[in-house]
Amino acid sequence: MKTTSMNITPAKFAGLGAGTLLLLALISLFARHWAEFVQYCINAQIYLHRYLVLYLLQQRNHQYSGGVMLALGSFIYGFLHSVGPGHGKFVITTYLATHRRQLNASRLITLFGSLLQGVVAILFVLVLAVSLNLSMGDLSLSRYWLEKGSALFIAAFGLVVILRAIGLQRRKPLIIKSLKPTTTAEHRGHTDDCACGHRHLPGAAEMTGDWRNALWLVLSIGIRPCSGAILILVFANAVGMFTWGVISAMSMALGTALSIMILATLVHYAREKFIAANGNLTGKRLAQASQLAMIVGGVLLVLFALLLFSSVIPISANGDFIAAGC
Repeated sequence: MKTTSMNITPAKFAGLGAGTLLLLALISLFARHWAEFVQYCINAQIYLHRYLVLYLLQQRNHQYSGGVMLALGSFIYGFLHSVGPGHGKFVITTYLATHRRQLNASRLITLFGSLLQGVVAILFVLVLAVSLNLSMGDLSLSRYWLEKGSALFIAAFGLVVILRAIGLQRRKPLIIKSLKPTTTAEHRGHTDDCACGHRHLPGAAEMTGDWRNALWLVLSIGIRPCSGAILILVFANAVGMFTWGVISAMSMALGTALSIMILATLVHYAREKFIAANGNLTGKRLAQASQLAMIVGGVLLVLFALLLFSSVIPISANGDFIAAGC
């Protein structure tokens, strides 16, 4: 029978302790200055948004360099905007840290989720502001309930992840027919990582939820539209430049996608490096660790959704899309 053991040298133990202390210090520092960081991000958004409005007005006055700067500025706005706090980054980070997915699949999920944010913002303004001609106060009310609903959707996604993990834990060992038939007696005594030609553990598709979880993830990221995109679309519609508002919104979405794709790549490599550094996480142990990580990730998503639900900015008669965050 094959056994594995993990030797921890004093140097490795000291390094692990130092890394843990550094991580705790960074978390403490981040939590202490969280309010200032959020306010800085909001102020930076307002500052950048004024330039986007300026570029839009330049395009309207046939200064065509304004259109180029609008698209480029919107891309930069989306990239920098996603560096700050936001639900998309938390959802994708939590999911990828607790679910083993291929890197290209993770990038595609992030790209589609970010692009969906732009599409939802366009549909939001197109239906409510253009078609129904609602006031800014009504748009703010609609935004308020949309963000509440998106938080509940994220909570539902977290519950799905938890239930799936529990279902995998309760599932009996899976056996697939091999090229030569075996009897129950022949199979008795085999371990989960033996080479008998049978499958004892859930496959990768079952552990990640395959395309269903990917769809949940895309919708969880994209269902809550970017506040900056909504505001530029509303202003573009008011000055008769809605098409350029759409270009700006999708440029923001691409910038957001690039930023979160970089984050997803870092999370992917960090997760794989952690698994590779723990050689005892193989076979049944890896499956159990993955199931536990899925449960933890689902709980974090539910808790984050509850926080998001309770922290939606109240309704403002003047419209508060920038302050609402993304």
